[in-house]
Amino acid sequence: MKPQQRYTSAELSRTITIERAIRSVTELRQTALSLEEELADLLQKTSPNCRESAYNLVHYLAIRRHDLRELQRELIRLGLSSLGRMEAHVMASLDAVLGTLYRLEQRSIPAELEQEAPITFEVGSDLLAEKAVAILGPTPKQHNTRVMVTIPSEATNDPKIIYNLLVQGMNVMRINCAHDHPQAWEKMIQNLRAAERQLGKSCRISFDLAGPKLRTEQIEPGPELIKWKPTRNALGQVIKPAKIYFTIQPHTLQHKNNIIPIQGSLLELAKVGDQIRFTDSRGSRRFLNVIEVNKTTCICESDKTTYVVSNTKLSLYRGKKLIAKDTVSQLPSQPQAITLAQGDSFMMIQGDILGKSAVLDKSGNLIEPACLGCTLPEVFRDVKIGERIFFDDGKIGGVIRDVHPQQFRVEITSTVTEIAKLKSEKGINLPDTSLNLPALTEKDIQDLEFIAQQGDMVALSFVQKPEDIESLINELKRLQVDHLGIILKIETKRAFDQLPRLLLAVMQHPAIAVMVARGDLGVEVGFERLSEVQEEILWLCEAAHIPVIWATQVLESMAKGGMPSRAEVTDAAMGSRAECVMLNKGAYIDKALQFLCDVLGRMQDHQDKKTSMLRKLSISDL
Repeated sequence: MKPQQRYTSAELSRTITIERAIRSVTELRQTALSLEEELADLLQKTSPNCRESAYNLVHYLAIRRHDLRELQRELIRLGLSSLGRMEAHVMASLDAVLGTLYRLEQRSIPAELEQEAPITFEVGSDLLAEKAVAILGPTPKQHNTRVMVTIPSEATNDPKIIYNLLVQGMNVMRINCAHDHPQAWEKMIQNLRAAERQLGKSCRISFDLAGPKLRTEQIEPGPELIKWKPTRNALGQVIKPAKIYFTIQPHTLQHKNNIIPIQGSLLELAKVGDQIRFTDSRGSRRFLNVIEVNKTTCICESDKTTYVVSNTKLSLYRGKKLIAKDTVSQLPSQPQAITLAQGDSFMMIQGDILGKSAVLDKSGNLIEPACLGCTLPEVFRDVKIGERIFFDDGKIGGVIRDVHPQQFRVEITSTVTEIAKLKSEKGINLPDTSLNLPALTEKDIQDLEFIAQQGDMVALSFVQKPEDIESLINELKRLQVDHLGIILKIETKRAFDQLPRLLLAVMQHPAIAVMVARGDLGVEVGFERLSEVQEEILWLCEAAHIPVIWATQVLESMAKGGMPSRAEVTDAAMGSRAECVMLNKGAYIDKALQFLCDVLGRMQDHQDKKTSMLRKLSISDL
């Protein structure tokens, strides 16, 4: 009879831990295979080159239905993988851990573990890299993460904009179909192709479909007025006078402020040193010194705050002598806003109306509430009492209190500032509302005709359900452009909640990517959840071997103002875990692009997805 083996307390504890870990990992493995069998019909619908990736995604989803934290702690105590980096190769990770646990127990390894999983550790990473190349283009030489840049309208007539972006490292040119028109887009593409030839570089083109974007409608226009004021120091002293442009060709000065259209008679006689005199809308006399004159424009300086309206009479003086008279032509109406504070209510009304502010009596009592229209009539059909509503990227929040067939009342519950101003064409988010809207609008379908001829990929905006993706795939088949890549923009709470089904649906198409549109998404899920949500999107997409585009407000302060915030630098570094980072347009976009490429190049030596890479640290030497 074999003598009974005796264990020390430490050895017994370790044996129990190993046995418990074997049971747990075996159960996880069986759970993954069971879900694979359950979803067999759905998996067979995926594109052949996405099939194995779809299986891997399903395995990952099955395992993430369980809380693995205690198992992870046990595996770490045994000196094994904690399964914290299994996304790209789920079965290979489980099998490797199980095999090691069996060896630690000196037990024979089951036959099914001896067979190599279809997606090995190497294959998982390679699949993601291959799919990124297929839709986003080759990996840049300087860093592993590509950069997508939104092209401004000015690039239509200024080829240098696109040329400079290509020089600085742009890999994908993004055209937003919510702006401009096909003729302008074609000119942008011509400018890109010319820059590619000059630089010997290549760049992919992505088109964002406008989609059923929900925005505030127009507000009653304000007075035809232009106001200017000089720059003053803390003591109220003028340190820089305002510059004013009286012109007969205002369209040539669109990049300037304080442009005053005139009939033009004073231009023929005005000279430097003359004075333009008039009375502004408040009855204040104003004297402007002429500092420059050309055939179309008379440029003046003013050290007083001034309000000018249409038909203001102008007099040109040289010393005390009247030289000429002129008249201000029609000025543009000033855009108005509805003023709101916490506790206020206003009406959202269906139909072709102009929004207007609340009407109050002399004592400040409400006579008529403010009202505003929105761009999608379907909203009035779908909203319900108690649902939340946000405006202008979440700056104004409210709750729907009353609902009627063609209008509903919103009570304001939060504002960024004490008094908020809601303008026209501002985004509306309804995170609690199930909007029954098609992802493809008539405009999107028309734009696809152009995109099919010119684009490399198309981004589907406001996707909510798998049927939205199938509609786009069918349109691409109709246009015979199955090769065109599809980008899913995840920008609503409903899209995030449906993400696994959306991923399986888009995997019917061979070239795919996911954009984390963090602006709208942050408003919809709550900014306190955004960090968590964007992590989960990265994990699921890696499990599906789908490349990710890290988008919205990346280095926004730098692109618009020339200097990044500290938080933005950290955010840009986080973007290195995606296959592509998107920059939006701005006056300093060249500088922001150069900065981003530098950050991405540095971070790739430190981070690979969730894995910290331990290269030699220069500061480690004492």
